[in-house]
Amino acid sequence: MTAFGYQISHEQFPPSKLLEFAKKAEAAGFDELASSDHLFPWSSDQGHSGFAWSWMAAALEATSLSCGVVNAPVERYHPVIIAQACATLSEMYPERFWPTFGSGEFLNEHITGNHWPEKAARNEQLAEAVSIIKRCWKGERFTHRSKYFTAEEVQVYSLPEKLPPAIGAAITPETAESIGAWADGMYTVWRPHNELKEVIAAFRRGGGEGKPIFLKCDLACAPTHEQAVEEAHKQWRTNVGTSAVHGELRTPEQFEAASQFIGPEEVAQSLRISQDPEQHAEWIRQDMELGVEKIVFHNVTTSQEYFLDFYSKEVFPRVR
Repeated sequence: MTAFGYQISHEQFPPSKLLEFAKKAEAAGFDELASSDHLFPWSSDQGHSGFAWSWMAAALEATSLSCGVVNAPVERYHPVIIAQACATLSEMYPERFWPTFGSGEFLNEHITGNHWPEKAARNEQLAEAVSIIKRCWKGERFTHRSKYFTAEEVQVYSLPEKLPPAIGAAITPETAESIGAWADGMYTVWRPHNELKEVIAAFRRGGGEGKPIFLKCDLACAPTHEQAVEEAHKQWRTNVGTSAVHGELRTPEQFEAASQFIGPEEVAQSLRISQDPEQHAEWIRQDMELGVEKIVFHNVTTSQEYFLDFYSKEVFPRVR
């Protein structure tokens, strides 16, 4: 059965509020939590950015849900440290933590002052980072010196009985194909299904045959359609656009400048918006037909309690 996840958007809410939402998500019937991992929000309207790794430990203790995170172990985090962090959470909360690794955004990674490579090079950098992480998870002591990383006589001591998966994040077919060989599954984002099928096919072609697919769906849910559109525009207009552009922007102010001419209707067209629970259920059924293992729902508005109640009472009973 497909698992349903609730997106923990650290950019939009303070960590304490997100912990409340996590508990309510469990009560509402969600199976998973999925956390972002940012240093900066995308806009001043969002205005938050708690430290995901502190928060996840609290959430795993406060709920019985599994928890994932999308992390870039490439610049502000050395992959050895991420290997240790993943191992610790997995030892404390067995088989409940699923890290997803991506190539990162300049928004978060620029703080080191190092050169920001082109996307193809970032995909290479990510593959090297994950290879280091997996060596750490074997418990061996080793030295690694290569194109992107140096690790001198490293060893992670506290390991779980069962290692977590190393999921790969991909939006484009090119990235999906590049992660297929090393990823234990793919985490991607919703878009028209003809485009989504191309991404899945590329992942399979690159070595991902038989591996699970996790799908993140962005939607705007609020008590009225007008409120959903208004809040989506305020909270999410900076996220409308191509990943190629977003990957190169440095600050929230640059994201705001890049999105200043994006109107409410354009934002609405990029999201799932409906007051009809049957429409939401039909979208979910269509996603499930793709064979995805998890669907993570991200309500981009501030109406989180309404969304959790709506899905618990009106949507989930139609698809379970």
